[in-house]
Amino acid sequence: MSSIQADRSRPIGVFDSGIGGLSVLRAIRKELPDESLIYFADSAYAPYGDRTDSEIIQRSREVTQTLVALDCKAIVVACNTATAAAVAQLRSEVDLPIIGIEPGVKPAVERSLSKRVGILATRYTLSSAKYRSLVERFGATAEITVQACPGLVETLELPGDHSLRLAQLLDTYLQPMRAAKIDTLVLGCTHYSFLSEAIRTRLGTDVEILDTPGAVAREVHRRLAEVSALAQCSGTLPSIRYLTSAKDLAHSSAVVSKLMESNIVLEHG
Repeated sequence: MSSIQADRSRPIGVFDSGIGGLSVLRAIRKELPDESLIYFADSAYAPYGDRTDSEIIQRSREVTQTLVALDCKAIVVACNTATAAAVAQLRSEVDLPIIGIEPGVKPAVERSLSKRVGILATRYTLSSAKYRSLVERFGATAEITVQACPGLVETLELPGDHSLRLAQLLDTYLQPMRAAKIDTLVLGCTHYSFLSEAIRTRLGTDVEILDTPGAVAREVHRRLAEVSALAQCSGTLPSIRYLTSAKDLAHSSAVVSKLMESNIVLEHG
């Protein structure tokens, strides 16, 4: 029996540079309600997009090793930036399923009727080789409008109500999408999932919004099923632990609680 099969009740580890990956955690919880989860918000180093490749790789390795030490049976890199920079390195070093995330360029192009597709993402994601490869492979038959969104992640990471600032940023970043008359929009950052309804209000119901957390959750399901490692219903409620590298736990707990609409207490990771 492989090590991953030895205890199906071992948790799934999920990490991001901050709180955006909570959208992925939420999707995994919905897809796999019997699984225990550990979420690591590497907020002391957020956003990863402002760091060099070597820094992103180093932090991704350190966080992954923390989750491995906590006996996780799979690791989800719930961050487009970390996936682009570090997922290949992690897979070469860790003998566990490593599931990454990437903007859904291929499904967006396939589903777009007008072949006019928009992508919202961080500057790092849009400049990464992985993203450029996706556009070259799947964007040849479509007109793709890309928009970097500086400030969205940083504002979402703040405690308190910043709806006015977020509204101003969204109005600015969605204007090129309206001008291009897109019919499909890709949310290329896990943080943006928390803004999907605000985006839908601005673009209207004729624009399909493709978000990736659900697809990642289904991939986690598939990968664990492949190695017979899915948790079995035990009658007890599976656990969720929230860890962070942030120094101010009260600040981080307030942000996470706001987004998860529940009282969440973070631990130092």
